Formats: sequence, structure tokens, C-alpha cells
Amino acid sequence: MNNETSNAKKPKFRLHPNLVKACIEGLRQIFTDGKHADSVVNNLLKSNPKWGSSDRKFIAETIYDMVRWWRKLWYLAGEEPTLTNAGLWKLCGVYFINKDMYLPAWEEFENVDPDKVVERLNNSYGIRVIRESIPDWLDDIATEELGDVWEKEITELNKQAEFVIRANTIKVSRNNLQKALRDEETETSVIPEHPDALLVNERKRIFTTTCFQNGWFEVQDASSQEVAYFMDVKPGMRVVDACAGGGGKSLHMAALMQNKGRIISLDIFEWKLKELKRRAKRDGVSIIETRLIESSKTIKKLAESADRVLIDAPCSGLGILKRNPDIKWKLSQESIDGIRGEQAKILSDYSVMVKKGGSIIYATCSILPSENERIVDTFLSEHPNFKKVKEKRIMPSVSGFDGFYMAMMERE
Repeated sequence: MNNETSNAKKPKFRLHPNLVKACIEGLRQIFTDGKHADSVVNNLLKSNPKWGSSDRKFIAETIYDMVRWWRKLWYLAGEEPTLTNAGLWKLCGVYFINKDMYLPAWEEFENVDPDKVVERLNNSYGIRVIRESIPDWLDDIATEELGDVWEKEITELNKQAEFVIRANTIKVSRNNLQKALRDEETETSVIPEHPDALLVNERKRIFTTTCFQNGWFEVQDASSQEVAYFMDVKPGMRVVDACAGGGGKSLHMAALMQNKGRIISLDIFEWKLKELKRRAKRDGVSIIETRLIESSKTIKKLAESADRVLIDAPCSGLGILKRNPDIKWKLSQESIDGIRGEQAKILSDYSVMVKKGGSIIYATCSILPSENERIVDTFLSEHPNFKKVKEKRIMPSVSGFDGFYMAMMERE
């Protein structure tokens, strides 16, 4: 079949072999080398600065989309997953057909039959694990824990993530940031229920703006921004961010504390703490001190010293599948079991840093009760000197943003 004549729809974007090859290389790095999709895409774009904006958009969207719909695309291709060159070219052809894109008559696409792809697509609607492109084990565990809610959640989690930024109120108000970005030809929208958040209307090179270079904003999902508010931090408090990572929540807390008090940001990875230091300098934050967790002594030295301790715990990340679709192919039932054990241990071990009258806040970007409520309930049963003050669940199908859980427990 001659695809040049058989495809009636022709998109605005014309396929180019080199761009498709770049997508295939990205997929190979993600599924063979185990690299994270976001870092693969970023490195590809950085290594090819001559690509125009439409090329860059095509590369990013195609890779993320193909990772997101990996299982479904192989079903439509009628083959078992493979990482051979021929197999990945065929998968790209299937993807372009599924997107109603014009499929050129390249030899790499000779074995792609549009009619069979459409036939299999029609058959896929009644099979949730195919329709929503998820592993069987994940569908089983989420159905067991969430029941009928899971259907709505996985449908929402398969959508593209919104691009949200947080105004750094140490330097600028949200309204003034919005005006300044507009002057730099970047349009944003206010998210009313999130005081510091702006929704970026069009994805573009926002990191080259003067606003970003001046430290006026950070990229942070709206749900993630809720954590610092939930913690009820005040200027002058002593706060420990026990799993700080790159420091997004530490920086937000510093802003809410008006850069007054002290935040000790801990992590087991030194490179993440270096990134936090760099961001803090750009943002004009002076109250953050970083410490590498080298042993249990690091925690013991901070015993009974903090008004607030944030445990942004390692988790499955099922609440952030929108922005990290490769998570579902790298997780397993066994890995989630291991994560739960790690969560319980961290919460128990790190609780010693809370002083009497202070609070520990447990948070994850998972939507599974076994990583959230059950971990908290077990902790409380084993630590009677703590009581739960409040908790919050953020479900993607309701918020439109990432899934999160947070609970505050006060030490008596």
C-alpha cells in the first residue's frame, strides 16, 4: 500500500527522518539505559540547538507520548515490545497513524498497515490495560486500593501535564510576575485556588527570560505548592526538610517564612543539595542550610530541634504520571513493596527531630492509600506521643494537577 496516496489527512507538521531518528534514540535511552524521560528529552534538545521551535516541540511531545502509550502502541502494531531499530521505526509509524498524521512512503514504514492499526484500535477500547496503556499488575493493585475511582484517575493521569510556575514572593508578587512575563511575550493565567501559581499558556523557552534569571519564579506543580501552605510555617520558625531533593518545597517554605528563621535541608545525594544551593542563591533565599545525610548521626544531631519536619517521602510517583510517564514501566509490585518499607522507616527514624509541640508532615506524590494513610496510621499506632492534626488528598481527576497526599502529626 502506498501511504503517500492512502493517507488523506496531512498535518501542518511535515515529518523529517532526522527528527524521527532522534525520537527513536530517545526511546532507546529510556527503555534500554533506564534513563528518565525528562533528562533524555532535555539532553536531546540541548545537543541540537539548531532545531527550531516546532522541531523541539515535535521531539518532546513524540517521546513523551510514545512512552506514555508504550503498551497500547505495541498492541496496535500487533507485536511484542522490542528495541530493535526496525521495531522502533514501525512503532513510530503506528504512533503517527494513531495521531492522524501523514505517513510518508519511507521504506522504514513499509510494514505498517494503517487499516490493521485502526482495526486493533477499535478492539482496544474494551480492554482497560490496553486502552490506558498500563501494566497488568498496576491495574490490579490500583483497582484493589482505589476501586472504581481508579478509572477516572488513570484517564486523567494519561493527559499531558500543565506547565505551572510559582512566583517567588521574596522578590515579586504574582501579579507583577505575570505582567513582567507578558512583557517578555509569555502569557500566563492565574489559578485562583493557588495563591502563588501561574499557568503558562504556551510552552516556550521560559528559562531564557529575564524573570527566571532574576529568580522571580520556580517551576512547581500546583499540587506540590500546597505542601508548604499545609505545613503552616511562620517567619522565625526552625524547619527541617528531611528529603529535600532539588529543594522546591524548601524554597517555597522560605518565601512563606519571608526569608526569616532557619530551614535545614537534608538529602542523601550531594548533587541535589548543590542544585538547591544554586537555586537559593538565584532566588535570594538566605535562610536555607544544606546538610548531607551521611549516617544516622546527622539525624540524631537534630533531635527535638524543629518546629516543623517535612518528610517528602520517596514513593511510587503514581500521582505524577502526567509528567513522568516512564514511571509505570520502571516500577514493579516488588519495588512498591520495598518503597512502603522505606517510607515507614524514614517517618519513624526522622520523627525524633520534632520538638514537643512541633509537627511532622508526611507527604507523597502517590495516590495509593498503602503509601499514604496506611503508613501514617501505622506510625501513629507505634508512636502514641504523636496525634494527627489534619490530612489532605489531592486526586488528579479532581484537581487537574498532580496527585498528592499530606498529613500533619503533632508531637505532644
